[in-house]
Amino acid sequence: MTDFADLVDGYQRFRTADWRRQRERWAKLKDGQEPRVMVIACSDSRVEPAQIFDTLPGEMFVVRNVANLVPPCETGGGHHGVSAALEFAVTQLKVSEIVVLGHGRCGGCKAALAGTFDDAEPGKGGFISDWVHLLDDARDKVRSEFPDADSEDARRAMERESVRTSLANLRTFPFVQEAEAAGRLKLHGAVFAIGDGQLHVMDADGEFQPAKPRVEAEASA
Repeated sequence: MTDFADLVDGYQRFRTADWRRQRERWAKLKDGQEPRVMVIACSDSRVEPAQIFDTLPGEMFVVRNVANLVPPCETGGGHHGVSAALEFAVTQLKVSEIVVLGHGRCGGCKAALAGTFDDAEPGKGGFISDWVHLLDDARDKVRSEFPDADSEDARRAMERESVRTSLANLRTFPFVQEAEAAGRLKLHGAVFAIGDGQLHVMDADGEFQPAKPRVEAEASA
């Protein structure tokens, strides 16, 4: 398994290869960033947005957390890491698109669906429980549709509901509402399947369809 020493070795390869090959790009990036897209993805080590979307440094502003969740807009106490990143991306970087990227076999969605850490103490699953309670409504919906919460269909439905939940919560932020209403911002949902490498994109009806190349998508629009 990879350890920190392996990471340092990887840095050395990067420094002598990619850094030199893309020196002009890095020279531009040292003065600031201008990504057009924000991606909100899961912390799962198997789901790397830059690899999935084949992007270069500076092309995406990425936030990762358990189950790719966006909390609703709240102005009370506490540390609002996702909200701060969202505010920075929309109001300062002026991104024009936000993608909520869910994925197959998501441990956070599984825990939310099964109530794995309900009533757990902090340090024993309590922090996880508090966070995935954002999916309580989604959990109730999925359980009502799939009595067997351990089934593959139930897990897949929960993973898609996590994307829908985050998109709905994004629209509770006034600055997101304003940018979207003005046509300056578009919101997208997608789910990546680890097993077969397939990406499904949410359509206007809230359903997920296999991703199509740009030309094919424009032709069918």
